[in-house]
Amino acid sequence: MKVSHEARRFARALFRASFTDGRLDEAKARQVVQQLVTSKPRLLVPILKTYKRLVRLEQERNTARVECAAELAGGLREQIVGQLQQVYRRPIVAWFSVNPALIGGVRVRIGDDVWDGSVAQRLRALGESL
Repeated sequence: MKVSHEARRFARALFRASFTDGRLDEAKARQVVQQLVTSKPRLLVPILKTYKRLVRLEQERNTARVECAAELAGGLREQIVGQLQQVYRRPIVAWFSVNPALIGGVRVRIGDDVWDGSVAQRLRALGESL
């Protein structure tokens, strides 16, 4: 379903109103949705879909998914998060998981950015170059 220009514009305005100090405020986002549902504007469903998409993209933009071949010590985790915050110049929330298929190294995904420093990726690249 194609979303109208009017619905997109309205959803973007609501999305901008959901921020506090440059960060998405969960309480404000809930309040925006509650007000929308209560007021029931003409384009309610397309507005809500667009708003949901914008919120999801913003959350992905500030969340790092870090995969490691083995469990990382707390100090190393903090160091990775610190470096990511320095690179992106904003607070980053990190979710760590263990993936033995990486063999070694780390894979980080933030939004659309993927940094793959795993041994599995290097072996795959080596195999493709042969």
